Amino acid sequence: MVAYHAQPFSKMLPAMATQLQPHSLTSRDWYPWVIWLFSTLGFLFSVPGQTMGMGVFTDHFIEVLGLSRTELSLAYLMGTLLSAACLTRAGRWFDVYGGRPLIALSSVGLAIVLFYISCLDVIASLFTDGSALPWMLILVGYFGVRFLGQGVLTSASRNILLIWFLTRRGLVSGIRGVFVSFGFALAPLGLAALIGLYGWRGALWLLGVGLVLFAFFAWSFVRNRPIEPQPLKQESGEDSENQSLNSTEVLGLSLSEVRRRPIFWLYAASLSMHALFGTALTFHIVSIFEQVGLGPDRAFSYFLPAAIFSTVVNLLAGAAADSRPLKPFLVAMLVAFLLGAWGLTYLDRAWGYWLLAAGFGIGGGLWGVLSNLAFVRFFGLKHLGEISGLNTALTVSASAIGPAAFSLGLDWSGSYQVPVVLCMLGLAVLLIWALVQPSEELSRT
Repeated sequence: MVAYHAQPFSKMLPAMATQLQPHSLTSRDWYPWVIWLFSTLGFLFSVPGQTMGMGVFTDHFIEVLGLSRTELSLAYLMGTLLSAACLTRAGRWFDVYGGRPLIALSSVGLAIVLFYISCLDVIASLFTDGSALPWMLILVGYFGVRFLGQGVLTSASRNILLIWFLTRRGLVSGIRGVFVSFGFALAPLGLAALIGLYGWRGALWLLGVGLVLFAFFAWSFVRNRPIEPQPLKQESGEDSENQSLNSTEVLGLSLSEVRRRPIFWLYAASLSMHALFGTALTFHIVSIFEQVGLGPDRAFSYFLPAAIFSTVVNLLAGAAADSRPLKPFLVAMLVAFLLGAWGLTYLDRAWGYWLLAAGFGIGGGLWGVLSNLAFVRFFGLKHLGEISGLNTALTVSASAIGPAAFSLGLDWSGSYQVPVVLCMLGLAVLLIWALVQPSEELSRT
């Protein structure tokens, strides 16, 4: 298997302008950037399977299906947990079949699920004797969008970039993170605008049509890996020892070996805590802000400053992580989330709002760096799909627990303070673990 080193844009553009040679396109120096483009688009088209995508439709689903907020949250929990149970095997599919079929097929599947969800109220109206039917119908829909969107499409889009770039992965992922962060931040506003123009049903149909078109182009242009073998090119300052580390990295560790290493569980638990906390915040964003007397406009405005913090930190930290160990980035991420959680407890004050946006924005940017680099750094490429699939299963499970836990906390105590404090305790435990846990990486490329 061959992977390419990142080429600067200044070198990429002249190469694209030259006449193509008869040999395969995938041997061209600029072709990894085509993969980068589809990796980025894969993340953006996964929005309907992400919480910030489904969260915008929450109140509409409650209204048309006649469900309570807690009932809908529990359906989201069950659907996401069921999807998580399948994601380790889906990761194995990536190792066997590659990213091209997974990106294309998961996009088509996600579109079909969106078309299905758009008809749920019509389907439910055909059966008047089953009060549990609407809940079961949305459960199936949540399973589909979470498995195909947040699970398969996101994971395949992330992993395929790591195969095509061996060096400067952090920088390349950071550049992708600029577009993904802003895309995710603007997604709730964009989806709310679509719903305002075409209704919730029309918005789902537009998303589905876009996914089908993306699947067509992904199948046409994405390739699993470079076809023509070439020796790895050395970057300036890169020595033969580093090249040997790359060879070790390509071999990698098996999933059974990884499961016995505490370092995997530390990073997986830390990434999962963000998934739990961040998903709960996003899913209940309007309700959380209403608790302190702030309206929906103020709630949705939170995403923009958070995205600015996240984007800047993701790009800078991604570039810095290429030549540095990941442990300081993990510690910084956990500290940032703790500060953001503290701001959430004082959301009624201006400084609390900005501390929340800065803490979760900075933490989210560092989360992006760690989720991209941690497992390939520690365990290599050979079983990356399966290993990242297990991590994705854990983070998706955590993202399912978050909204339900916060909803139950609201039902029992009348506010979100109890689940927020519990999350802060979990972050504190992980921070202590991160400080004392030794870590050794295969490489820093």
